Amino acid sequence: MSDPFQVSIAPQQLWQAINPWTFSLDNSTLGLVNIDLGQTPNPQAERGILNDVGSYGRQIGRIGDVLEVLLNHLKLKDLDSAEKDAIDILRGQLAQVRQVKARIEARQAKSASTNTDKSPSEENASD
Repeated sequence: MSDPFQVSIAPQQLWQAINPWTFSLDNSTLGLVNIDLGQTPNPQAERGILNDVGSYGRQIGRIGDVLEVLLNHLKLKDLDSAEKDAIDILRGQLAQVRQVKARIEARQAKSASTNTDKSPSEENASD
């Protein structure tokens, strides 16, 4: 009888296709981006949520945003040091996410302004 709860440090498959157009039917992967939904009792619901609500990252990001709001309004003085450390680590990760998003947005804004600053003759010259 197999154990329903398994913990693994490494993924079960340690290979990656270099050619993104290749596919493997024995692992049920096909296409450029494949998301393994894992073992779920309702894979159609998982796909629907990903398509209609948002990616896992977006969902987790919104949960993080709400947790940060709640943490800012809670009295945390009664927590022990391990609990305070857990909250500090979460706040640090949320701050890192904000920094990455800001860096990406700044790059995109810079790229967009560079493209809009060119005159039509400059754009044709670069083509």
